[in-house]
This record gives sequence, C-alpha cells and structure tokens, in this order.
Amino acid sequence: MTGAVLAAGDSISAPSISYSGLAPVLIILGVALAGVLVEASLPKAVRFAAQVGLALAGCVAALIVVIVLAGRAGEVTAAGAIAVDGPALFCQGTLAILGIFSVLLLAERRLDAAGGAIVAQAALTVGSSNDRMQRTSHDVQTEAFPLFAFALGGMMLFPASNNLLVMFIALEVLSLPLYLLAGLARHRRLLSQEAAVKYFLLGAFASAFFVYGLAMLYGYAGTVSLAGIRQSASVSDKGDLLLLLGFALLVVGMLFKGNVAPFHSWTPDVYQGSPSPVTAFMSAATKVAAFGALLRVFYVAFADSRWDWRPIMWAVAITSMLVGAVFGLTQTDIKRILAYSSIAHAGFLLVGVISLNVRGISGTLFYLLTYGIASLGAFAVVSLVRDDDGEATHLSQWAGLAKRSPMVAAVMTVFLLSMAGIPLTAGFIGKFVIFQAGVDGGLGTLVVIALVSSAIAAFFYLRIVVLMYFSDPPEGGPAVSVPSICTQAVVALTAAATIFLGIIPQPILDVAHRAVPFVS
Repeated sequence: MTGAVLAAGDSISAPSISYSGLAPVLIILGVALAGVLVEASLPKAVRFAAQVGLALAGCVAALIVVIVLAGRAGEVTAAGAIAVDGPALFCQGTLAILGIFSVLLLAERRLDAAGGAIVAQAALTVGSSNDRMQRTSHDVQTEAFPLFAFALGGMMLFPASNNLLVMFIALEVLSLPLYLLAGLARHRRLLSQEAAVKYFLLGAFASAFFVYGLAMLYGYAGTVSLAGIRQSASVSDKGDLLLLLGFALLVVGMLFKGNVAPFHSWTPDVYQGSPSPVTAFMSAATKVAAFGALLRVFYVAFADSRWDWRPIMWAVAITSMLVGAVFGLTQTDIKRILAYSSIAHAGFLLVGVISLNVRGISGTLFYLLTYGIASLGAFAVVSLVRDDDGEATHLSQWAGLAKRSPMVAAVMTVFLLSMAGIPLTAGFIGKFVIFQAGVDGGLGTLVVIALVSSAIAAFFYLRIVVLMYFSDPPEGGPAVSVPSICTQAVVALTAAATIFLGIIPQPILDVAHRAVPFVS
C-alpha cells in the first residue's frame, strides 16, 4: 500500500511480471553475468573466443525475441514500471542490431599487430616499462565484452522504463560500463584515460541532475510513474514550479546522454580518446537509448504541459544544431568531426521529439536507426586508416585516400553523404520524415533553421570527400590496413543498409509507423 500503514492481517501481493516481455533485456543482462563467470573460470587462452561467441549469441537472441514480441506489443509489466510497447521494442531491436555490429568491431584483432584496439591490461601505469611492453602483447582485456553487455542491457531498459526510478537505474547501468570502456584504448593511453575521467565526472553531474529532477517530480505528483505525473499535472491545483523545475533537471540528465548542446562538452574529447569500436558503439547505441527515453518522457508524462516546455526545447534544439554544424567546421581530427556531427544530429532528432504527433515518433525511430548504422559504419572505416602510432585521424592524413584505397574511400563517402542528408541515402529519408513531422507539428520555423544547419554541416562532410578524391596523398603517409572478416562484414552491411534504406525505405517506415502507440 502507498501512503498508508499496513494493518494487522494485511498483505502485499507481489507484482505481476511478464518475463516474456522482459526477455530481450534479461537475455542481454544474462549474457553480461555469464561473461563475468567466463572471466573467472575459463583459461585465458579461450576467453576471447568464448566472450565474442557469447556476446554475439546474446544480441542475435535478443533481436529474435524482439521480432516475436512485436506481434503482441502493448502491455505494461512489473507493477507498471516497464512498458512492452511498439516504441520500446523498436528501440530494443535497433540496439540489438547495433550491438551485433559493435561486437564484431570489438572482436577485430588484425588491424593492430598487438591484438586489437582494446588494451591488454588497463590497470598498468601509463608510460611504465610494463605499459610499453603490453603494446606488443597479443592479449586483450576481455572484460570489455561483459562491460559491453551490461551497457547494452541498460540501454534496452532505458526507453522501456515507465517509471523514473527504473529509468534512473537503467541510466546508471548503461553509463558506468561506458566510463570504463572509454579508458581501454591500447594506443594513446593518456588520451583514453583522460576521456574516461571526463566522461565519468560529467556523467556523475548529469546523473545528479536526473535524481534532483526525479525528487521534485515526486514532490509534485506523489509518484514516479510517468502516467501518474501526467495525471497529476492535468488535475492538480498546485503551482507548476515543482513540475517545471523537475522537468528541466530531469531532461538535462537525459540530454547529456544524447549529446545535445549545451550539454555536449564531453563528446569531442571522449569520441577522440576512446577506442574506435567503443566510440562506434557509444555514438550509435547511446543515442537510440537516450532519445527513445526522451520520447517516452515527453509523450507519456509531459504532453499536456507542452506550452510550458516547448519554447525551452526549441532553444535547446537550435543550440545543438548550430553548435554541431559551426564548430564541426573548425575541426581537423576526423573523430572530433564525427562527434560534432553527432551533436548536430541530436538537434535534428529533437525536431521529431517535440513535434508531439504520430509522425514525430515514427520519424524519430527511423532516424535513430539510419543515423546509428551510418555512424557505426563511419567509425569502422576510421579504424582502417593507420600509421605507426595506430589510427591516423588527422584530416591531412586522409588526403588522397581514394588513390590508395578506392573501395574504402567510396564506402566512407556513402556514410558521409548519408549524414549530410543527400538523396538516395538513408540519411536523406530520415531527415525528410523528421522535418515533415516538424512541419505538421507547427514547427515550421524550427525546420527552416534545421535545414540551414544541415546545409552548414554538409560542408565539413563534403570537405572530407573532396580531400579523399581531389588531393594528393602525403609522402610516407598512413596505409589502409586490411581488417579481418569481422570489420569487413560491419563495413559492408552498414554501407548496404545505408543505400538500401535510402532507395527502399518504406518497409522500415511502415514498421516504425506501426510501432507508434505508447502504453502507459
């Protein structure tokens, strides 16, 4: 009982839990726990293969379960704390697909002669003799795979949470492993550890904002249920100060995870310093989780209060689009360019989120899928261009790439054109549907600003294309390494999906449209 003292003889019944509805999350978290046991019990020689196989099997199993559940979406479970509805399942399916690609990138060991992008022993002092020796070690920190699975499990729970406490737990479960993964780069150890520390400290601040917002909303509504908050806001005779302050603090914590300006300061440094497989996973999957949760919060809890918060979200969306587009022009490191690209795309996604209509939900879901695939593929390509110090990420090192490796340059061009929103790519369709939703939702001015920002951002995408095709390669410049079948599969499949969804997008658009109703 809530708000009452139990009398003698009273009892509390356990909440009903739909284990089938929670199966995708349970599978991934089960894989994470099994990975911990693998680390503790199996010999070092077989751990890597066991962890890769376990993580891949878990992601594939979760995807299959999501497809099966899609036919009966529309229930709430765990005392209404978790929703098994269309938007949640679409996000979980997208995360499972991106998870499969991310595992394959983490499994890459041919690009670095020492054994891959992940360090052999993360706890060694940087610059010590043991640290220098491990650069040539063929070992790898296989704990990265359980950490990956825990993060993915938290991401799957985040957009399905119908309760702010569950949402906070999911936020922490997805965040803490990412802080550790960011510091596991084999090369440039100081840069990687700096990225991890920055991410952790700023992430802790963001979590504090989220908890303060949660507390204020509980003080206002007497519940942490999203549906309960909406009901209280519609019937309460209290002032709206606690409601609006709680909303603002809550959203700050969520916008941090979505790389939305002005809460973006960690993004360029963390993207640059983290191992590229981790950066790829972070850029693609974290955005799906963050914006899936934002959709649920805005549409389930705060749709009736739109006139109070919409002007603020307008300003945030415009800031993110312009910061990402303008500051991206000044960057000379390709991973930092892709980081500012992520910030700009977060602003475009907010157009769909605050449209508050059916097209806004389906357009945002489709955009998350297309951006995630293109971003993950782009970082996979970045890992192929290497010199003696590892990845060659300075723009000058990409000059004339088409002359050294036409295929790699062509694939990277596909991803860049998709991010720029050029027709016949998935990115164009994604921007079209989300801007159309904005126009339908009365956000015409915001859509015009988004189009201008998109045109500005297109310049730094096309600058890379021009550099690859119309510049001469530097003397003694970096080489394009031949990866294993794992990275080859990721690059080929993400490029094919980017082109396919740009030419034949309707089947996935229909799936996104059918996924629209939220259940609360």
